[in-house]
Amino acid sequence: MTDLSLILTPDYISVILLPALIAGIAVSLCASLLGVSLVLKRCSMIGDGLSHVGYGTLCIAVALGWAPMKVTIPVVIAAAYILLRLSENSRIGGDTAIALFSTSALALGILASSKANLTTDVSHYMFGSILAMSRGDVIFSVILSICVLFVYLLFYDKIFAVTFDENFARATGLNVRFYNLLIAVLTAVTVVLGMMMMGALLISSLMIFPAVTAMRINKHFRGVVLTAVIISVGCFLAGLFLSLWIDTAVGASVILMNLLVFTVASVCSGIRKKAAKP
Repeated sequence: MTDLSLILTPDYISVILLPALIAGIAVSLCASLLGVSLVLKRCSMIGDGLSHVGYGTLCIAVALGWAPMKVTIPVVIAAAYILLRLSENSRIGGDTAIALFSTSALALGILASSKANLTTDVSHYMFGSILAMSRGDVIFSVILSICVLFVYLLFYDKIFAVTFDENFARATGLNVRFYNLLIAVLTAVTVVLGMMMMGALLISSLMIFPAVTAMRINKHFRGVVLTAVIISVGCFLAGLFLSLWIDTAVGASVILMNLLVFTVASVCSGIRKKAAKP
């Protein structure tokens, strides 16, 4: 185990830890908010699919010498739109479309990075490396996270309606397709931002775990959303400092903390249900 007092020096905190905390909390907030809608709409796998598309695009961008984040975000947004339309209008099921699209993009990215001998350079996008984020990446992440939060809160009532009953929302005159697209776009941006923190392999877990855990604790939508936010941020902070203490990967530590909280919440929920039975 690492003695935290030896590494948590003022320089380390201001240069490395504080930017990581700011970016991580911002992304955790976005992921937990969107995760609730994705889980309730049974679209949780779209986060995993978009993360693979993002990783493939990042690899290609790095291989070609382009700015990775600025190239990847519009590509992943376009992928979210295409996946949404495929799910609605084609004979291919939603899960099948996600699998075909994401694996193809991932294969292209791996091919590009291996051909350019950049496998090591892009590995942190696969597994996450939040402590290695540059100040520019942190600022970019925070600005986009604020935009995601603002749009989510601005359209909260509409997102609530589309999440629970699309047919009723459509009958009231709501443009369901637009709000489904809005959720997909916000998810795409959050996935790309979260890849630096969690990696392509784990970012979808950051959306799913807080949401399903919150549903074990609350039954009302607003309560689930607020609980998911608290769980997501709390698990991120606990996972970050645990990783510093025992010298493990930050992303994996965060997910394990989420798994622990989910397990405790599930056990408590089961005990409560048994106690409520006559």
